[in-house]
Amino acid sequence: LSQYKFRDLTIEELKNVSKTYPNFTFSMNTYTFKDGSQKDLLNFSGTVPVKYGNSYNIPIRLWILDSHPFAPPICFLKPTANMGILVGKHVDARGRIYLPYLQNWSHPKSTLIGLIKEMIAKFEEELPLYSLSSSDAARQSELLSYIAKITEGETDMKSRSKIGGKNEGCFNKITVVGAGDLGIACVLAVAAKDVADKVVLLDLSEGAAKGGTMDLEIFAVPNVEISKDFSASADSKVVVLTVNSLGNAQTYLDVIQSNVDLFRGIIPAVSHYSQNAVLLVASHPVEIMTFVSWKLSSFPKSRVIGVGANLDSERFHYILTNLLKAEVLAKDAWVIGEQGEDKVPSWTSCNVVASQTEAMAARNSREKVANRAMEVLKGKGQRSWSVGLSVADLTDSILKDKRKVHSVSTLAKGCCNINSEVFLSLPCVLGTSGVIEVVRLEEDPLVQEKLQSSAGSIHDLQQQLKL
Repeated sequence: LSQYKFRDLTIEELKNVSKTYPNFTFSMNTYTFKDGSQKDLLNFSGTVPVKYGNSYNIPIRLWILDSHPFAPPICFLKPTANMGILVGKHVDARGRIYLPYLQNWSHPKSTLIGLIKEMIAKFEEELPLYSLSSSDAARQSELLSYIAKITEGETDMKSRSKIGGKNEGCFNKITVVGAGDLGIACVLAVAAKDVADKVVLLDLSEGAAKGGTMDLEIFAVPNVEISKDFSASADSKVVVLTVNSLGNAQTYLDVIQSNVDLFRGIIPAVSHYSQNAVLLVASHPVEIMTFVSWKLSSFPKSRVIGVGANLDSERFHYILTNLLKAEVLAKDAWVIGEQGEDKVPSWTSCNVVASQTEAMAARNSREKVANRAMEVLKGKGQRSWSVGLSVADLTDSILKDKRKVHSVSTLAKGCCNINSEVFLSLPCVLGTSGVIEVVRLEEDPLVQEKLQSSAGSIHDLQQQLKL
């Protein structure tokens, strides 16, 4: 169990399962995910007792992910040769089990014992298996053999379906997590810009679809799927995080901690289903939630990005070019640092001038124009639809490998003498693998001082969080 991040917690849970269901057997086997990647995972098989008129023992197999207990297990029926699968709302044709308990999995309230209890309850409402006659059993032996391979992690990659003539692996799919105003704005902006082949909106709210998600279903936006199941996000190229906790927190730290607790139930799950995705964080506060996403996902820093100051930078360019007629300055100008009041204008290159006096004059002139632009920028709020357009812009650059420069939240350690693991907005070249390069900034002591100050306050907050 050396690869399990939370080994002691996992062992404790398995002991509880073994006490309650002594018929279960445990083993380590190779599991193959939808993208073809493989992992040796702990799994257990056995039967659960179900009363449906008579008493039945339903055979199941649960795969425990290495991020357990922060990610739910992968659950399958394990039918014998004389059993047929009854496809229903909790079971698909392959025997994969889907339950509300799995969708709403959140440590520490969610446990394997609790999961099995809900499984029994749901199976007692709708039996998942039926008895085959001997002739049916013979006809189904080939199918059962295939199902067994899937549940043992031996998928045949050649049999992957094709969509629109393209292999699923080349399919541009985006998942937006969170069906609030911002999540819906992101879906509509991505759809309007025709950025992706498919957009999945993961609605994690309690109860049936309502409000905006209901309207999306009514008016059938093309290529948009709404789901409450994390597995619907599988094989996404980009996963956009828009969720924010709406708890009754009293302090700013409490607000952030409730967001962290929310992410602990989301990031391991989406990372599991889309192991090569770029995570794009739009939740608040964006710098800290991007750091949290990086830590919980174990993804490389290049594939965890915050929306940061992208919207402010694009507005800054527009104001300089169109309102202040300073097009020459605009192409190298960026808004960087911490989102909000502490953001700061900066430049990525400097025009070479003949003398020190001319250099000083050019700098003063540039600072005056930048200050005027920042004043104009202050009056522009960030509405959901504005951030949605910014998210679509970033997603477009990533999916199409545009190698375009954006000011996004990235790991700033090593930049401007920052030694802590904090995320700040810096000009970055974006492509399919996320951040390809951080563009070098012009040296400016005032800018460096502001970035270091932001890094210090963010790091202090991070140190107080329970990850």
